[in-house]
Parts: sequence; structure tokens; C-alpha cells
Amino acid sequence: MAGNTKALRVRIKSVSSTLQLTKAMGLVASSKIRRANETMQKGRDYAAALQQTIGLLTADRECLKSPYMQQRDTQRTRLVVIAGDRGLAGGYNANVFRLAAQYPEAEILPIGKRACERFGKSVVSSERFSFEDATALADRLCADFAAGEYDRLGVLSTDYRSVMTQEATVRWLLPLTKSEQKNTAGIVFEPDELTVLNNVVREYVAGMITVCVRESFASEVAARRMAMDSAGKNAKQMIDELQLEYNRARQGAITQEITEIVAGSGNS
Repeated sequence: MAGNTKALRVRIKSVSSTLQLTKAMGLVASSKIRRANETMQKGRDYAAALQQTIGLLTADRECLKSPYMQQRDTQRTRLVVIAGDRGLAGGYNANVFRLAAQYPEAEILPIGKRACERFGKSVVSSERFSFEDATALADRLCADFAAGEYDRLGVLSTDYRSVMTQEATVRWLLPLTKSEQKNTAGIVFEPDELTVLNNVVREYVAGMITVCVRESFASEVAARRMAMDSAGKNAKQMIDELQLEYNRARQGAITQEITEIVAGSGNS
């Protein structure tokens, strides 16, 4: 019986240590949520402005001559896959990898330490990924697309719906598709729409990759916060159950000792 109570004490101590760890990680995630959400919202506004500009340009017939609007019969795909730098974020990383598995023939360009480990590439941090990094990547992607090295470009990232809901999705960036958006504001592009499009598409791709990274990071932080909250609740429940079991075992041991003492005194 004494061995049983000792084992229960060890388990309670172990689970208590886990609870302290989940609390600490939950607090870290909570401290990052506000800033991550603010950055994500600014990114969404920037993406909307980019998409509006691209929509105005691709609505012009002359822009159909752009190499970035050429639809090809083959489907050689490059996929920028954005995952987290760390685990313990519920199904965040697993959902990204599950969706990536649906494109087995795609050439994967990972962002995030977990994605780099998964696809065997050099480590690129998603938390520290900058617009300069995105610009360098976009320059290479656009040059290769214009040269016919591949046929379509997508970004696999996680959409932030709420603190409790995030969804892995793919955004297709290239080739650009013709827009029906009307230039009601009377905007004039100099020297012409085709030239502007061919020059702005690199910034568009870099901007969209950056926006997806920022939104994915906000999703990762929210997912980790929820995972740590859930783990903390489970740990508390386990501690309560183990404490109850320990009290029963301890009471049983005390009762047994009293019984043995009484029985011994009676025999004497």
C-alpha cells in the first residue's frame, strides 16, 4: 500500500509539472496573440489593395499578352507551404501537411521550421520571415514562371477565422486570371497597363506570400493557446482524480495500520 501511495505522489508531481508548463506556454501564446492579430489585419488590408490593383490591370485586354497571364496545358506546380516553427499547437501543422499531401507532384518550397524538416529543406523561420525574404523568393518565382520552368504557383497557408477556428487553404497566385473589375475611378496607368502589370506582379507575389505568413503565424499562436488551455484543463482533471485516488490509498494504509495495531494489542 505504501508503494502505491508513493507511485501516486510521483504521478501527481509529474502531472503538476506538466500543468505548469502548459500554463507558461499558454501565457506566452496569449502575449503574442494581440500583436499577431494586428499584423495580420494590416496584412489583409494590404492584400486587398494589391488584389484591387491587379484586378484593374488584368481587366485590360492588352494585359493578356503578359507572360504572367499565360494559361498552360501542363500542370507543373510549385507550392509555397507555410507551417509553424514549433509544435504543441493542436492540429495546426498536421492540417497543413495533410493538405500538402493532396499535391504529391508539386515542388514544395517550405516556410517554417516544421515544414522545412518535413520536406528536407534548409530551415526558414515563419515567425522571422520578412518582406525582404518574400521579395527575394518572389523574384525567383516570377522569373522561373516567365521562363516556363513551372505552370502554376500556389501558397498553402492557414486562414484565421477565429481563436478557435483556423483552416488550411491554398491560394493560387500564378498565372493571373482575367478580371471583370471596372475602373470606375478613372485610374490611368503609365506608361501602359501591360508594362505596369509586368513590373508590379513581383510585388504582388511577395506581398501575398508575406500576408499568408502573417496570417498563418496568427493562426499558429491561436491554435497553441487553445491547445494549452485544453491540456491545462485535462491536467487539472487528472490531478484531481489522482489526488482522490491518493487520499483513498493513504486512508486505506492508515486503516490497515490501525487494524494491525489493534489486533496486536488484543493478542498480547
